[in-house]
Amino acid sequence: MTPAVRVTKRSAFAVTAASIVGVVAFGWPFVLAPGRLGGSVAPPLIFGLLLVLVLAIVFAELADGGIDAKAIAMLGVLSAFGAALRPLGAGTAGLEMVFFVIVLAGRVFGPGFGFALGCTTLFSSALITGGVGPWLPYQMFGAAWVGLFAGLLPHCRGRVEIWLLAAYGALSGYFFGFLLNLSFWPFAVDRTSSIAYLPGASFVEQWRRYLLFDTTTSLGWDTGRAVTNFVCILLVGPAALITFRRAARKAAFHPLVVLSTPSDATAS
Repeated sequence: MTPAVRVTKRSAFAVTAASIVGVVAFGWPFVLAPGRLGGSVAPPLIFGLLLVLVLAIVFAELADGGIDAKAIAMLGVLSAFGAALRPLGAGTAGLEMVFFVIVLAGRVFGPGFGFALGCTTLFSSALITGGVGPWLPYQMFGAAWVGLFAGLLPHCRGRVEIWLLAAYGALSGYFFGFLLNLSFWPFAVDRTSSIAYLPGASFVEQWRRYLLFDTTTSLGWDTGRAVTNFVCILLVGPAALITFRRAARKAAFHPLVVLSTPSDATAS
């Protein structure tokens, strides 16, 4: 099945470059002390760069013909659906209903579509719920990676596929929470705490502190997200996969155009 968003060399480079910057933005507390990148000016610049790169990925796909009008329409519908689902459980014990849609859509429509859907879903839901802030690029990249890797999972069908996606959904729930804590943990400096960010500490010490911080403050919340993903994919996954694949077949993304030359008889 042809993916909804073709990952060309240019778009693959854009996704890779954006992901590298995203890794730097997530992981800088483990290797740099505050002030090394210009103090309080650096974080806003990094956030702005992340947003620009996300937009550049989308525009690169549009300019390169990697996404057609039908894929854009599908992206808009699923982004709106995910944005509508997110407020239903985001404030209760970590229950978030949006990620299973990103996982299933990324599986069917491909890694490029999954990456774009993660970005647009979290962005549109932030506009609806008033959740726009310096944490938004982190959320967009976390969700984008969830959709991207869902499209890269091994090929299988039937019950094996459902269990694979359910297990991945659970792991991605923990993965998303683990990453998102990095958006505020470096700014919660408390030298008297054994789990707070400690400026100037070694990589090993910072890593130990962060693991303790994530376990003691967020493990329960992330478990709620993981369980929600697991259960939703098991219950809704089979029907959703059939629906998405039927829509993909009818949409016929990027149909091949074959140019035929007239036969000698016709030409004569």
